[in-house]
Amino acid sequence: MLISIDEARTINTDSRLAFTLALVAGMLNTAAFEIVGFFSANMTGNVSSLSDNLAKANLSNGMLFLAVILLFITGAAFSTGIINSGRRRGIRTIFAINIFFEAIALLLLGIIEIWYPPAYPGLVLVFSLSFLMGLQNAVVTRISNARVRTTHVSGTATDIGIEIAMLFDVLRRKESVKDTLLYLQRLELHTSTLVAFFLGGVIGIWLSQLTDYIFLIISGGGLLCLSLVTMMKDHLHH
Repeated sequence: MLISIDEARTINTDSRLAFTLALVAGMLNTAAFEIVGFFSANMTGNVSSLSDNLAKANLSNGMLFLAVILLFITGAAFSTGIINSGRRRGIRTIFAINIFFEAIALLLLGIIEIWYPPAYPGLVLVFSLSFLMGLQNAVVTRISNARVRTTHVSGTATDIGIEIAMLFDVLRRKESVKDTLLYLQRLELHTSTLVAFFLGGVIGIWLSQLTDYIFLIISGGGLLCLSLVTMMKDHLHH
C-alpha cells in the first residue's frame, strides 16, 4: 500500500493506507492536544486561531499558531521534495522511505521528551508533530492522487457527504451496478478514514494518559514496522 501508484492503485489499497495512517494521525493529534492544548494537524482551526489572536493583538499567541502552520507546510514541502527526487531515480519504495523518516523522528522525539526533556517540551512536541503531520499528509496525498488525506477531516467529511448524495442519485435514476459499486467503495474509503482518525484520537488520549510520552515511541515503532516490511517485501520481489 506504500508502493503502488497511479493505475496500479485500487480502492482497497487506498482504504488500508487511509485507515492505518489516519489512525496514527488521530493518535498524535489528540495526544498533543491533551498534553499541550494545540492541535498539530488541524490547520483549519490553527488558521482561525491565528486570525483570532492577531485581530485581538495577541501577537505572542498568534506567532505560535503561525509557527505551527508554517511547520506543517514545511513538512509537506520536505516530503514532496523527497518523493519527487525518489521517483525521478526510479525508487519504488520512496513513499515507504518517507514514512520511515517519520517513524525515526517520532522515536527520537519520544526519547528526547522522556530522557532529555527540553526547556519547553510542549512546544517541541507540537512543532515537531506539525512538521511530521505535514510530511505524512503529503505522502498519502501524492501516492493516492489526492483521493486520501489522513489529517484533513473537514475534507473527508465533505467527501462522505458528496458520495452519499451521488449514491442516492445513482440509485434514484437506476443507473448501472458498476456506478453504484464505485460510489459505495468511495464512501467506504472516506468513512473508514474518518472512523480511523476518531478511533486514533481515543487511543491517543488513553496512551498519553497511561504512558506519558511513550505514546510517541509506540506510534513511531508501528510506522517503523510498516515502512520496513514494505521495503523488505519490495526487495524480495525484485
